Amino acid sequence: MGRILAIDFGQKRVGLAVTDTLQIIATGLTTVHSKDIFVFLEDYFKKEQVDKIIVGYPKTLSNEDSQAMEFVKPFVKKLREKFSRHEIVLFDERFTSKMAFQAMIDGGLKQKARRDKALIDKMSAVILLQSYMEIKI
Repeated sequence: MGRILAIDFGQKRVGLAVTDTLQIIATGLTTVHSKDIFVFLEDYFKKEQVDKIIVGYPKTLSNEDSQAMEFVKPFVKKLREKFSRHEIVLFDERFTSKMAFQAMIDGGLKQKARRDKALIDKMSAVILLQSYMEIKI
């Protein structure tokens, strides 16, 4: 069984999280600059078996596409073209950044560490992946 990879795509940074090979535990992988994401994924897929890719689907509170979708749609299109052998699933990412920030506070991270946007992006990907796994069980 391969891993599930979650992608929290942003214009500047992409937060990544993966499951273990049994698809039980979600763990933060890294944060990559948006322009480097496809090179990173190509390299990662050479090393690790990934069965499914979960991409954060930005929606508004009224359940409509948010403005961020204008950047996510072209990313997903290219992702599907380059990695067509992987199942790609769009999954609602509402509140993941807020939840990640709150988790950092609850975890006792100092204020300076909470300003690290790359850490927030990676934690958002973990929350996205964990949420997906909980619903799919």
